[in-house]
Amino acid sequence: MNVLAIDTSNQVLGVAVSKNDEIQAEYTVNIKRNHSIGLMPAIDHVMRETNLTPPDQLERIVVAKGPGSYTGVRIGLSTAKTMAWTLDIPPIVAVSSLELLAHNARQQHGLISPFFDARRGLVYTGLYENSRDRIFLKKEDQNINLEQWLDELKAYQKPVVFLSQDIRIHQSLIVEKLKNDAVIPSPIDHLPRPGILALLGSQKNPEAIHQLTPNYIRLVEAEANWLKEQEKKQND
Repeated sequence: MNVLAIDTSNQVLGVAVSKNDEIQAEYTVNIKRNHSIGLMPAIDHVMRETNLTPPDQLERIVVAKGPGSYTGVRIGLSTAKTMAWTLDIPPIVAVSSLELLAHNARQQHGLISPFFDARRGLVYTGLYENSRDRIFLKKEDQNINLEQWLDELKAYQKPVVFLSQDIRIHQSLIVEKLKNDAVIPSPIDHLPRPGILALLGSQKNPEAIHQLTPNYIRLVEAEANWLKEQEKKQND
C-alpha cells in the first residue's frame, strides 16, 4: 500500500511516503512558520522522490488530527480532504497527534505521557503505555493543568516517559514532581516523525471524508466566549 502522511498540527511540518509498510521518504521542518506555505511543496517533493504519481499509485492519505495548533490542524485536515476528494482516493485515516508522538518511546516499556503546551499552565496530553511492544491508550487525550496531571501520574508510582517539543519549558516542574520516575529522552525523540504516522495510518481503519473532524479537545477561545454569551442571554 502506498501511503502519504501529513502532519501540520504543531510546530513541526512533516510529510512522508511509505510503501508496503516501509518508509520511503520523510520530510521534516522544525521552524515556526506558516505551514500553508510549505506543505504543498513538501508533498510534491516526497512524491517526486518516490516516483509516486497520484491518483493511480497513491492509495491512502493519513493526517495528524490534533490536538495542537488550531490553524495547523485545520491546514493538515483541509489539505488531506481536498487531495482525497480531488484525486478520488478512498477515505482518510486520522491519527491523534499525541498518539503519534507517543510512538517515539516505542523502545521503552511502561507509561508514556506525550504533551503539547497549551499556555496558561495547561497542556494537551494523554497517557499511553508500551506493553509487549504495542502502544495503547491508557487515559484519553485531554486539556489539563500540568501540575494536576503530574499529581495524577505520580499516583501510579511508576516511571513515566515524557515527550514534547515544549519539554524545556516544563522539565523542571516535571522532575520536581516525579523525581526519579520522570524519564526525559534525548532531544531527537521529542519531534513527531511523519514516517511513523504513515506506518500507523496503514494499520488503522479509514474514515469517510465527511465524518473526519479535528481533535481540538478545547474550543477555540472565540467559540468558548460565544457559547458563554449565549448561555448568559438564555439566563437573563
